[in-house]
Amino acid sequence: MEKDAKIYIAGIYGMVGSAIARALRERDFKNIIGHSSEELNLIRQVDVEEFFRKERPDYVFLVAAKVGGIYANNTYPADFIYNNLQIQNNVFHSSYVYRVKKLFFLGSSCIYPKFAEQPIREDSLLTAPLEPTNEAYAIAKIAGVKMCEFYNKQYHTCFISAMPTNLYGKGDNYNAMNSHVIPALIRRFHEAKMANLPEVVMWGTGKPLREFLYVDDLADACVFLMDNYQDDRTINIGSGREVSIFDLADIIKKVVGYQGNIVMDATKPDGTPRKLLDSTRLKEMGWSPRIDLVEGLSVTYKDFLSGNVRI
Repeated sequence: MEKDAKIYIAGIYGMVGSAIARALRERDFKNIIGHSSEELNLIRQVDVEEFFRKERPDYVFLVAAKVGGIYANNTYPADFIYNNLQIQNNVFHSSYVYRVKKLFFLGSSCIYPKFAEQPIREDSLLTAPLEPTNEAYAIAKIAGVKMCEFYNKQYHTCFISAMPTNLYGKGDNYNAMNSHVIPALIRRFHEAKMANLPEVVMWGTGKPLREFLYVDDLADACVFLMDNYQDDRTINIGSGREVSIFDLADIIKKVVGYQGNIVMDATKPDGTPRKLLDSTRLKEMGWSPRIDLVEGLSVTYKDFLSGNVRI
């Protein structure tokens, strides 16, 4: 990317979008644009077309999406598939029409089959059934991956996609019902600490294994790929390290300073039993994460305490 290029971040005020903006500014990119959902409704085709006609961005990071944890995905599947398909369709097509030099689409590791061989390679896509609790969201993201491939094939665009592992960090969503596991646990342990509660109840058995990546590491990888990757195939972005949900909770408990007990509610769903990405291709390109889990969680908790988060 040229230093004077106009770079549009769709979702700039979200956790990932704001991290990408930080990463670009650290590299002296100054012509960065983006809007809140109130200023630019990406679900409305006419609004998106007008934005691209007026702004003519050179590069696009498409990281805007409706996201949520197990409860939200399982409760509002129509919202997840409709909103995300609309956003993707509108941004992809306007990027083609207005001759964007390169588009980066951020998917999700939940696109892979529920029982995919571990670690999960990129060629596992569409080889077996998905995890039912987030199927609607996953199908929308799969459509985005395929749109990159098919637009490149038919229109000779330069659209790339990447699949991140589970993310956390500054600017996360701490909503009690719609958040992902790390912000949900940070909030629960913090509130239990403040109320001096004897225990915190968690969904599931605690046995599933998950891989986590700090959001600033993800942003660094996104910029790296925008500069160095050009392939129709999607590419995984992971840390290469996994932890059980119970052990994760124990780490967060210690970071927060909560003294009570952790109780598992095994009547609630676990989700996918294991999800570790094979990030060999990205590693061989020369990229690797820098922030370990304990360090990242400590920074994230400080961000939560700052009050500048979504509750």
